Amino acid sequence: MKQFAIRGAITVAENTEEAIKNATVELLNSIIEKNNLNIADMLYINFSATKDITKAYPAKFVRTELGITDVPMMCYQEMYVENSLPMCIRILIVVNTINKEFFPRHIYLGGAKILRPDITIE
Repeated sequence: MKQFAIRGAITVAENTEEAIKNATVELLNSIIEKNNLNIADMLYINFSATKDITKAYPAKFVRTELGITDVPMMCYQEMYVENSLPMCIRILIVVNTINKEFFPRHIYLGGAKILRPDITIE
Protein backbone atom coordinates (compact mmCIF):
# COMPACT_ATOMS: atom_id res chain seq x y z
CA MET A 1 0.00 0.00 0.00
CA LYS A 2 1.29 3.45 -0.90
CA GLN A 3 0.10 6.95 0.05
CA PHE A 4 -0.40 9.79 -2.40
CA ALA A 5 -1.46 13.41 -2.03
CA ILE A 6 -3.78 14.96 -4.59
CA ARG A 7 -4.07 18.73 -4.82
CA GLY A 8 -6.57 20.99 -6.43
CA ALA A 9 -8.21 24.40 -6.34
CA ILE A 10 -11.23 26.26 -7.63
CA THR A 11 -12.47 29.81 -7.46
CA VAL A 12 -15.84 30.75 -6.01
CA ALA A 13 -18.14 33.09 -7.93
CA GLU A 14 -19.32 34.89 -4.78
CA ASN A 15 -19.15 34.59 -1.02
CA THR A 16 -22.42 32.69 -0.52
CA GLU A 17 -23.18 29.23 0.87
CA GLU A 18 -24.57 28.19 -2.52
CA ALA A 19 -21.45 29.30 -4.44
CA ILE A 20 -19.13 27.62 -1.91
CA LYS A 21 -21.21 24.43 -2.08
CA ASN A 22 -21.22 24.38 -5.89
CA ALA A 23 -17.49 24.99 -6.16
CA THR A 24 -16.60 22.42 -3.49
CA VAL A 25 -18.79 19.70 -5.00
CA GLU A 26 -17.50 20.42 -8.52
CA LEU A 27 -13.87 20.27 -7.43
CA LEU A 28 -14.15 17.12 -5.34
CA ASN A 29 -16.27 15.29 -7.93
CA SER A 30 -13.69 16.15 -10.59
CA ILE A 31 -10.82 14.91 -8.42
CA ILE A 32 -12.65 11.67 -7.64
CA GLU A 33 -13.51 11.09 -11.31
CA LYS A 34 -10.12 12.00 -12.82
CA ASN A 35 -8.25 9.91 -10.23
CA ASN A 36 -10.74 7.02 -10.18
CA LEU A 37 -10.81 7.27 -6.37
CA ASN A 38 -12.68 5.09 -3.93
CA ILE A 39 -13.87 6.96 -0.87
CA ALA A 40 -12.62 4.08 1.31
CA ASP A 41 -9.07 4.88 0.12
CA MET A 42 -9.20 8.49 1.38
CA LEU A 43 -7.22 9.04 4.58
CA TYR A 44 -8.10 12.71 5.07
CA ILE A 45 -9.02 15.92 3.25
CA ASN A 46 -7.69 19.39 4.07
CA PHE A 47 -9.36 22.50 2.67
CA SER A 48 -8.04 26.02 2.73
CA ALA A 49 -9.92 29.11 1.64
CA THR A 50 -8.85 32.68 1.07
CA LYS A 51 -9.89 35.23 3.67
CA ASP A 52 -12.76 36.50 1.49
CA ILE A 53 -14.65 33.18 1.77
CA THR A 54 -16.55 33.42 5.04
CA LYS A 55 -20.08 32.05 4.57
CA ALA A 56 -19.47 28.28 4.93
CA TYR A 57 -16.89 25.55 5.45
CA PRO A 58 -16.22 23.49 2.31
CA ALA A 59 -16.13 20.25 4.34
CA LYS A 60 -19.79 20.75 5.25
CA PHE A 61 -20.81 20.15 1.64
CA VAL A 62 -18.63 17.09 1.25
CA ARG A 63 -20.65 15.54 4.06
CA THR A 64 -24.11 16.87 3.16
CA GLU A 65 -24.00 16.83 -0.64
CA LEU A 66 -21.60 13.95 -1.38
CA GLY A 67 -22.32 11.81 1.68
CA ILE A 68 -18.66 11.41 2.57
CA THR A 69 -18.85 11.19 6.36
CA ASP A 70 -16.11 8.75 7.38
CA VAL A 71 -13.15 10.75 6.05
CA PRO A 72 -11.58 13.22 8.49
CA MET A 73 -11.66 16.79 7.13
CA MET A 74 -10.30 20.13 8.27
CA CYS A 75 -10.81 23.64 6.92
CA TYR A 76 -8.22 26.40 7.28
CA GLN A 77 -7.85 29.99 6.23
CA GLU A 78 -5.25 30.32 3.47
CA MET A 79 -2.23 32.45 4.30
CA TYR A 80 -2.75 35.94 2.89
CA VAL A 81 -0.23 36.99 0.28
CA GLU A 82 -0.51 40.36 -1.47
CA ASN A 83 -1.93 40.11 -5.00
CA SER A 84 -2.82 36.44 -4.56
CA LEU A 85 -5.82 34.85 -6.26
CA PRO A 86 -9.01 35.87 -4.41
CA MET A 87 -12.09 33.73 -3.71
CA CYS A 88 -10.14 30.47 -3.91
CA ILE A 89 -10.68 27.10 -2.24
CA ARG A 90 -7.73 24.73 -2.22
CA ILE A 91 -7.82 21.04 -1.37
CA LEU A 92 -5.33 18.36 -0.36
CA ILE A 93 -6.55 14.76 -0.30
CA VAL A 94 -4.32 11.99 1.02
CA VAL A 95 -5.18 8.51 -0.25
CA ASN A 96 -3.93 4.94 0.12
CA THR A 97 -3.80 2.70 -2.91
CA ILE A 98 -2.48 -0.71 -3.87
CA ASN A 99 -2.57 0.30 -7.54
CA LYS A 100 1.12 0.32 -8.50
CA GLU A 101 0.35 2.39 -11.61
CA PHE A 102 -1.54 5.15 -9.79
CA PHE A 103 -0.35 8.64 -10.60
CA PRO A 104 -2.17 11.54 -8.89
CA ARG A 105 -3.95 13.94 -11.21
CA HIS A 106 -4.10 17.38 -9.63
CA ILE A 107 -7.18 19.40 -10.62
CA TYR A 108 -7.38 23.18 -10.95
CA LEU A 109 -10.70 24.63 -12.10
CA GLY A 110 -12.19 28.03 -12.84
CA GLY A 111 -9.93 30.96 -12.09
CA ALA A 112 -7.60 28.65 -10.15
CA LYS A 113 -6.25 27.25 -13.45
CA ILE A 114 -3.74 30.10 -13.40
CA LEU A 115 -2.17 28.69 -10.22
CA ARG A 116 -0.75 25.64 -11.98
CA PRO A 117 -1.14 25.91 -15.77
CA ASP A 118 1.57 23.27 -16.13
CA ILE A 119 -0.70 20.55 -14.67
CA THR A 120 -4.22 21.74 -15.49
CA ILE A 121 -6.37 18.86 -16.76
CA GLU A 122 -9.53 19.40 -18.78
